[in-house]
Amino acid sequence: MPRSEVNRSGEMEVFARVVELGGFSPAARALRMTPSAVSKLVARLEARLGVRLIVRSTRKFMLTEEGTTFHERTLRVLADLDEAERAVAACQIPRGRLRVNANVAFGWHYLLPVAPRFMAVHPGIQLDISITDAVIDLVDERADVAIRVGPLKSSQLVARKLGESVSAIVASPDYLAAHEAPDHPDKLAGCDLITFNFARHRDTWPFVIDGQRVFLPAHGRVTVGDGESARRLALAGQGLTRLSLFHIADDIAAGRLVPVLEAFNPGDVEDIHAVYVGHGGKLPARVRAFIDFLVAEIDLRRFATMPKAAIAAAR
Repeated sequence: MPRSEVNRSGEMEVFARVVELGGFSPAARALRMTPSAVSKLVARLEARLGVRLIVRSTRKFMLTEEGTTFHERTLRVLADLDEAERAVAACQIPRGRLRVNANVAFGWHYLLPVAPRFMAVHPGIQLDISITDAVIDLVDERADVAIRVGPLKSSQLVARKLGESVSAIVASPDYLAAHEAPDHPDKLAGCDLITFNFARHRDTWPFVIDGQRVFLPAHGRVTVGDGESARRLALAGQGLTRLSLFHIADDIAAGRLVPVLEAFNPGDVEDIHAVYVGHGGKLPARVRAFIDFLVAEIDLRRFATMPKAAIAAAR
């Protein structure tokens, strides 16, 4: 019989059980086999090896010297097989270091608040969080997951959509009380604007005027490198800024920020994705657990449209 057709690990398991229980009949009962099947299997094993492993009679059962050697090696091999199976099974349990990169708005307002619950559910995972509005290369930075807002470039990354969000121009009530609120996009030039200074930022804001989508210059008196800084400056009354609704919805609901020029808002929607390296279609358990947790814990679908109450309050 060709070696590839022999179930050697199965033979070893039966042989080890025969030795452990001291006979064919008790081993057969434990293995749910017939005594004759166990006897034939051991005889086939001896024939293939060309040695007698067990001296057996109606009154005597003992291992030969070769049988003792083979039994010791068999136990070692079976233990290695068990360890290999445990190691593979352990890979399916979320564990290890998980490197997550998130933009500042998502990181501060969504990721950090739910991180303690994630850690409690998955005690085998160590979180390594980086919060930045810079777009990183996951491979170069050895990140497992990154949160991206806006269009995705074609790449080898896999993306799972977490939600979507419109944007709005907002200002604090104090700023609007001290300055005349613009009633048309053309009046932006006379306002204090808070804009961004990172490389991919466009120094224009989109509007719909007379049914046409247009982009008007938006030059900031203050420029910042992340959305959270723009939000905090707006809350402090430093001017108008344009941010995603998922970032400022709570401020609008609480009256801390007021939408401006909402009648001209084009309603453009930005997708929010968790992106990760595909790993050949096989996703590490820690990455799958994290993304599934985000989808379950964070509902970003409500930001696809501006709430009616906010529209009514808009100036």
